Amino acid sequence: MRYLEFKNGDRVASLGLGTWKSAPGEVYDAVRTAIKIGYRHIDCAAVYGNEAEIGKAFADAFKDGDVKREELWVTSKLWNTAHKKDDVRPALEQTLKDLQLDYLDLYLIHWPIAMKPGAGFPQSADDFLTLAEAPLEDTWQEMEAAQADGLVRHIGVSNFNIATIELIAQSAKVMPEMNQVEMHPFLPQHKLVNYCQSKGIHLTAYSPLGSSDRPRKQENEPSLMGHEVVKTIADAQGVTAAQVLLAWQVNRGVAVIPKSTNEGRLKQNLEAASIELSEDQMKHLNDLNESFRYIDGTIWTIEGSPYALEDLWEF
Repeated sequence: MRYLEFKNGDRVASLGLGTWKSAPGEVYDAVRTAIKIGYRHIDCAAVYGNEAEIGKAFADAFKDGDVKREELWVTSKLWNTAHKKDDVRPALEQTLKDLQLDYLDLYLIHWPIAMKPGAGFPQSADDFLTLAEAPLEDTWQEMEAAQADGLVRHIGVSNFNIATIELIAQSAKVMPEMNQVEMHPFLPQHKLVNYCQSKGIHLTAYSPLGSSDRPRKQENEPSLMGHEVVKTIADAQGVTAAQVLLAWQVNRGVAVIPKSTNEGRLKQNLEAASIELSEDQMKHLNDLNESFRYIDGTIWTIEGSPYALEDLWEF
């Protein structure tokens, strides 16, 4: 297993378990199984709606001696409805309660989008707060306070571009230590990766296999695992197309969090972290860039929204 190392010496496994879309009744077994076969990096979020079940899995894994708390890296995320200064700490405390943990290893601002408490996902423009009403700088200040108080060991962001990172950096006492974004060979994010790595910000890739089971799919989406280059490399390596896509992330120095609830695929995904791709194979995958986003962000730009896609992504 490869690791990403933080300035204080903490390390996170480059391949972890994603829990987005893991259904209630399934995620408990998935987390227990993942820990037993060697996963030590679990990615969570309040909005996924399954943190209480994951917390039960953690508690039982600790009780049964499958893993010690200090051996496990747990990430969670602050949802858009808790960006105001007085809402950050209660949201974090609820996540800690649900996950049955005293601290998180990493806490991220989930999106650079602010919404009114209780809104969930936006149904109308009235559900949003502008960044003037809930400044990202204020949200970040509360993230720093949570870190200072020992509730989280590391803090970072998710779905942030260069401009939004620099916005909070202007007043930050602590720079973001992680940026979690969609990444795969159709969206390699070379500019963002180079920027973050130049600033000492690690990256985690979500939807690394195309997230085919997500809601709000687009018509005629390109298939990552069906691409001829990916299949050719998989044949040459004697592995699956999914393992090639995961190995590409690890080989380029970023973390990756594929989701699965199937024991066989959990094992295959974990094994992908040990696959070495050649320079030519990496180049062929890097050159697939089609600038295609599976998670396109249009949910945040409904009619009347104060946000535009240009606020989210580099084009």
